[in-house]
Amino acid sequence: MSYTEGDVTIRPIKEDDLFRLWELSFKEDNPEWKKWDAPYYEHKSKTYEEFLETNYVDRDDYWAIEVDGKINGIVGYYWEHKPSLWSEIGITVYDPKYWSGGIGTKAMKLWVNHLFNTMPLVRVGYTTWSGNDRMIKVGEKLGFKMEARIRKVRYWNGVYYDSIRMGMLREEWEQLEKLSEVPSTI
Repeated sequence: MSYTEGDVTIRPIKEDDLFRLWELSFKEDNPEWKKWDAPYYEHKSKTYEEFLETNYVDRDDYWAIEVDGKINGIVGYYWEHKPSLWSEIGITVYDPKYWSGGIGTKAMKLWVNHLFNTMPLVRVGYTTWSGNDRMIKVGEKLGFKMEARIRKVRYWNGVYYDSIRMGMLREEWEQLEKLSEVPSTI
């Protein structure tokens, strides 16, 4: 199973993807992407062998993002509270040359559509920080609502930032589909 919109595809991670994903995510101590993806949490590089200790292959909760047929990121979800079907999502586009070009918006739209179409979710959401304007804009473009701003709780490089929570209800997503703003089948 995979979903495509234009030059972006999301799909389950395969064994052949692992080396590329390791190069993008854990090979370096200070990758550029980490400056935007929760930089207030420490990032440590891993050897390829250490990276392989986590099984990323054929999981439902982590998928690869391909741009023009080449792995360039991941989308994922985790349960904030499974009994109430509260899921949080995430996305990372690793290569800076693909930032600010719509790749993240397309990948996130595909991922949210997939989750709402395959899981009994009432809501999906994500958390970012006020220093990541691009991630906030992705949510706004897709119709996510800012549900919380927790002030000055993310400290990085001598500056306090806000934690931002964005969310989308199933009925809001379905309404956007009816208005043809979000394709129902991708």
